[in-house]
Amino acid sequence: MTRKPSTPKSTRDTVSLREQELDTIAAVLPMERRDELAELLTDQDVETLRHLVNEGMGVNTLRALSSDLTYLQAWSLAATGRSLPWPAPEALLLKFIAHHLWDPEKRLADPLHGMPADVDDKLRIQGFLRTAGPHAPDTVRRRLATWSTLTKWRGLQGSFGSPSIRSAIKLAIRATPRQRRRKSGKAVTGDVLASLLATCQTAGLRDVRDRAILMVAFASGGRRRSEIASLRTEQLQTEEPLQVEDSPPLPSLSIHLGRTKTSGAINEDVVYLTGRPIEALNAWLKLAKIESGSVFRAIDRWGNVSRRALDPKAINDIVKQRAELAGLDPTEFSAHGLRSGYLTEAANRGIPLPEAMEQSRHRSIQQASEYYNDAQRRSGRAARLIA
Repeated sequence: MTRKPSTPKSTRDTVSLREQELDTIAAVLPMERRDELAELLTDQDVETLRHLVNEGMGVNTLRALSSDLTYLQAWSLAATGRSLPWPAPEALLLKFIAHHLWDPEKRLADPLHGMPADVDDKLRIQGFLRTAGPHAPDTVRRRLATWSTLTKWRGLQGSFGSPSIRSAIKLAIRATPRQRRRKSGKAVTGDVLASLLATCQTAGLRDVRDRAILMVAFASGGRRRSEIASLRTEQLQTEEPLQVEDSPPLPSLSIHLGRTKTSGAINEDVVYLTGRPIEALNAWLKLAKIESGSVFRAIDRWGNVSRRALDPKAINDIVKQRAELAGLDPTEFSAHGLRSGYLTEAANRGIPLPEAMEQSRHRSIQQASEYYNDAQRRSGRAARLIA
């Protein structure tokens, strides 16, 4: 039997120290892959991420940067056998584009077109590639932008804006047109949400947690899954109860999101909860005995609540699981359906777009108004000429 070569003690010590460094920035990394990242990222990579954490950059931005950096390192090792060079030569940037933006039809006639099979296999085994086909142009642009940003932070200049790079991206996108797809096939509107919540009726940990997640995510304006997964008790602030007509005062809570995807570098977003979503949230915190730290956490098969935050992907899984339990097609729903569903429901109820955007924190009127236009077209007179 062939023995696997042992890792030299000095290398093991280096990786172990790197794991400890990664623990200090757990909020921005997929820590279930900490051991792998400790071997994949360089000391300088980890130091760069730590510096950005200390500079107070938004958690979601940091998570995206660290995810892109990890993928770029994995691709470079798979494609060249070496870590990313800083700065990257123009030829390597062109190779990255050629590996990720390619024509599926040409690939059928020319197996060497696009990402080589051995590179694809290595990335797929490590879990970096999950679907077949070329990458989305926006994903390639974002990763190149991350590569460029990290290059500048190292005080170096890259070739990211060169005419050949811009031309290569433009031609590659033109040669491989992609139909734009919604992030969620169907919006989680009020009636769908009620069906999902109906599957959370027991007093068990999972039902109580999932009910709180669904209600808080929807009522707070359709929060992104990363914002819900990373929510901490320090972001919650009890407000004065609200008096609504002749009803008893309703509990009120503000959620301080900090810097988000759309708030910019200076502004910090705040959204509000009122009534039942707060009751659902408090029920979860009390049952799980959470007094500080992450709000929404994993639950193991023995009913133990983890100390660490849920992975953002888990929010998506919860929506799909609840959809299936409700007798709906889980492939048609995702966590983003809560975001699109909030605006769609607001439009259906006649809530003015600016008021709904204050809660959803959309900055683009064009993007937010798409949901309103769809709702108005569906219920408008033009759609009912022969009803």
